Amino acid sequence: MEFADRVILVTGASSGLGRHAARALALAGATVVLLGRHEKRLDGVYDDILAAGGAQPVIMPFDLAEADDPRFNALAATLAHQLGRLDGILHSAAQFIKLSKLEHQRLKHWEAAFATNLMAPFALTRACLPLLEGAEDAAVLFSAEEHGLNPGPYWGGFGLSQAALIALAELFAAEHQDNPNLRFNVLIPGPVSSPMRHRTHPGEVPENLPKPESLLPFYLTWLGPQSRGRSGEVIRPDLGYDPSRQD
Repeated sequence: MEFADRVILVTGASSGLGRHAARALALAGATVVLLGRHEKRLDGVYDDILAAGGAQPVIMPFDLAEADDPRFNALAATLAHQLGRLDGILHSAAQFIKLSKLEHQRLKHWEAAFATNLMAPFALTRACLPLLEGAEDAAVLFSAEEHGLNPGPYWGGFGLSQAALIALAELFAAEHQDNPNLRFNVLIPGPVSSPMRHRTHPGEVPENLPKPESLLPFYLTWLGPQSRGRSGEVIRPDLGYDPSRQD
């Protein structure tokens, strides 16, 4: 129960890796704030956590792509009023753009991707900084796609939004290096069976990919006390995936 008495906000908590991470954090004792667009899906995560014996979570329906500074500020104020603290954020929400040449991508696709993948993580983290800075030990973990490290052809707006997200995390870490109680890191899940992975790599055989559960120790480590003092890092778990095994 190393997360007992900790409050962790998880975006994209209604599905995919965000849902798995939220459940693992709650089972480790954290009060998890489940943030996502679909309230019914969040209700399902809530029920699943309670059925598994996890700490009671908090549901917070919120559309990251449609929010502005006043809404993010109001969200942070709600956390402060209802929970009194915030010990971590897991940015797991993401918006995908279908892979294509730049000439076939349009501004509306870029706007949607950058709103969810970059601007929302920035604005939410900024709004919550006073709560995070007031915690005895706080961690912000950004989830990024591996092509953000080197956006190649056809990755277009999605790859660039991921590259910008990684740069954002590094900037937060650099600007808070004098605060040993607050850290910012990036986790790149890599080849894990998840809805996002199936969109970005449709040619892979899902049954051959590592399961989401294999990532849970990394979420717990980098959002918990074990990563104290480590900031500005990009974590790339080696889950033993063999891309040549596609039978």
